[in-house]
Amino acid sequence: MSLATAAALPDVSILVPARDEAENLPDLVRQAQAALRPLPYACELVIVNDGSHDASGVVLEQLAREHAFVQVVTHRAPRGIADALKTGADAARGRVLVFWPADLQYLPADIPRLVEPILAGEADVVTGAKQGSYEKRFVSSIYNGLCRWLFGVRVTDLNSVKAYTREVMDQVPMRPDWHRFMVVIAATRGFRLAERPVPLHPRRAGKSKFGIGRIPVGVLDLVSVWFQLRFGRKPMLFFGVSGAALMFLGFLVGVYAVIERYVYDHGNRAFLYLVLLLVIAGLALFGFGFVGELVADVREQLRALEREVGRLRERGPSNER
Repeated sequence: MSLATAAALPDVSILVPARDEAENLPDLVRQAQAALRPLPYACELVIVNDGSHDASGVVLEQLAREHAFVQVVTHRAPRGIADALKTGADAARGRVLVFWPADLQYLPADIPRLVEPILAGEADVVTGAKQGSYEKRFVSSIYNGLCRWLFGVRVTDLNSVKAYTREVMDQVPMRPDWHRFMVVIAATRGFRLAERPVPLHPRRAGKSKFGIGRIPVGVLDLVSVWFQLRFGRKPMLFFGVSGAALMFLGFLVGVYAVIERYVYDHGNRAFLYLVLLLVIAGLALFGFGFVGELVADVREQLRALEREVGRLRERGPSNER
């Protein structure tokens, strides 16, 4: 039996964010039990009740009592998938983590396919490539195309189910909605990527939590992630160059204004305002760059401190004097 219990530590933890999925949860657990039991490694199911307003809480309590491999964590209010994954990872005991939605559009029988490359030592992150037709295919293709173009990550589908090592979870920042960018951030940090096809099925019950209003938010998040990965450690590279360009443009406009005033004897006060605007904007960008450098320095110090704490934890109390 490969299902984890309180005494048997699992190798793989499946993290399931669930909000208002009471109708799908019993079938999800049943299918997971059937799919995971024959595996040669132990698995657990960590379901995060993300502030559900339906009967999900009651259903999950019953499922946790009936199945030892099911662990339930509850958010008092909805906090989103990224926070749910972080909470689930904190409660999980496995060294391999799997993000799996509760809506049964992905079936638990496909989990071993994602986990296999990590357990074989071939990858650190495995993302699923959705197979079949689905409602938001056009929007998803645009998003994936933009990500491949901006980040240079050659993966077909970045916004799908995925498996990853605990080290990836520890090093990739999980800000709100940034779970979509886990793959590109992990690739930037040097983690190895792999991809496996995963069939996508129609939702059987419940309602989708993703509407068209998520598109502008996704675009802004995309720009934010690109900026942080490109300039997060060297913010002056962006703000300084932009500020210098504006000030140089202001200098050129000032030279032209002087020539027009004293050579052609035809002054124009609008050029004076434009020069002031360009120079002040350039100086402001330079100021942002200096502040950004200070923030980047603090962040590097925090990362160094986290690495040192991690090394101390790995040594353990037995190595302490």
